[in-house]
Amino acid sequence: MTATDRSIELVNAAAQAAADRLAHDIIAYDVSDVLSITDAFLLASAPNDRQVKSIVDEIEERLNKELGAKPVRREGDRDARWILLDYVDIVVHVQHSEERVFYALERLWKDCPELPLPEDALKTRGRAEEHARLVGDPDGELS
Repeated sequence: MTATDRSIELVNAAAQAAADRLAHDIIAYDVSDVLSITDAFLLASAPNDRQVKSIVDEIEERLNKELGAKPVRREGDRDARWILLDYVDIVVHVQHSEERVFYALERLWKDCPELPLPEDALKTRGRAEEHARLVGDPDGELS
């Protein structure tokens, strides 16, 4: 089984929306062979809680406006460290960069095929590392 055309359409629109809001390290996996509850996972991250919320809001607005899709569930808003949007066909995970490293969802899904994404989304790969280098040490001094 592979992800449906609808799932791929949702993934691409969500990935583009995330890229437009400067998300880091956007990646999507076809999980349809290993999960019966959804076809695809989209992962993205941001360096702060406010940006996580902004990315999620943009994804939700774009999917509703362009594709008429509304999430059946939205979780994690209160802390905005890891917000999940469940569209049944796809599940979108937008995580704070620290949560992304800690939970390492890529390791869990590494055996699943990666889905092609828009060019803007692909360009976000490695941005989290770049941001970490620019931020420097925990005291906030730039290196």
